[in-house]
Amino acid sequence: MKTHTTNYVNTFIAVAEDTKVACGTIPPSRGDKKTVAEIQYELLAKNPYKFTSDDVLFQVFADRNDLTETEYEQAREQFFSKGQPCFRASPLTKTYGFGIHCDDQGKMATYGMETPEYQKLIADKHLKHVKAMKSSK
Repeated sequence: MKTHTTNYVNTFIAVAEDTKVACGTIPPSRGDKKTVAEIQYELLAKNPYKFTSDDVLFQVFADRNDLTETEYEQAREQFFSKGQPCFRASPLTKTYGFGIHCDDQGKMATYGMETPEYQKLIADKHLKHVKAMKSSK
C-alpha cells in the first residue's frame, strides 16, 4: 500500500492572505468535542518541534474518532494510504493567524503572525516559503 505524507522540511507556512485576524488567536471551544483547530493548536503550542505534520493530522483524526492506542498503527497506515490535506489547509494558518515552521526533521512549531519570530522566519532565505491556502477563491 502506498503511503502519502504531508510533512514539510525546512519550510515556513505563512498565514493565508485573506485571514481575518491581526495576530495569532487561540482557537475557541465549540461544544463538548474539541475542534480540529483546538487539537492542532494544543499539540503544537505545548510541544514545539516534537511532532511532524503527519503526527498532528493523524492525532486529530484519532482523537475525533475515539481511537484507542492499540488501533493507531493500523488506522495510521489506512489514514495515509490516501492523500490528506497538508497544513497549508489548516485552520491555524488559514483562520487563526499562525505560521508554521517545519525544521530540518519536519518537526513543527507555531508562531503568531504578530511575533518577532514570525517576522524572522518570513525573512529567512534558507527556508522554503509557502502560503496557507485562501479561504475564498
